Amino acid sequence: MNKNRSAFSLVEVLAAVAIIGVITFLALPNIITVKQDSETNLAIARAEAVNVAMVNFIQSYGRTNATNTWAGQTSDQARYSLLASYLAFAPAALTDYMPNGYGITLPTSITTIAKIPLSGPAGTINY
Repeated sequence: MNKNRSAFSLVEVLAAVAIIGVITFLALPNIITVKQDSETNLAIARAEAVNVAMVNFIQSYGRTNATNTWAGQTSDQARYSLLASYLAFAPAALTDYMPNGYGITLPTSITTIAKIPLSGPAGTINY
């Protein structure tokens, strides 16, 4: 048997674990910020997609028919259902379309087109 085996001592292993812990502790705020920024960017992209879907809805139905059909809907979910076919890979529910903590309010009238309001955990988001 070879008595001169090379191995890590307990102190070396603990030092390596401590260094990894410190690096993780320092990187964690940046990781959280990146996650929050990516969710905000996803919410903005999806709100813009809904804006485009509204325009496409009006163009395909014609202004008068689209306005009358839209006015007949009583909830955001019902209005979203009109737009879902114009959105790529849209789920059936509006609440599933937006990231958690973000929401949009669809206008009750589409006689004039404007960006839909987007709200997030920090309040209204201007995009």
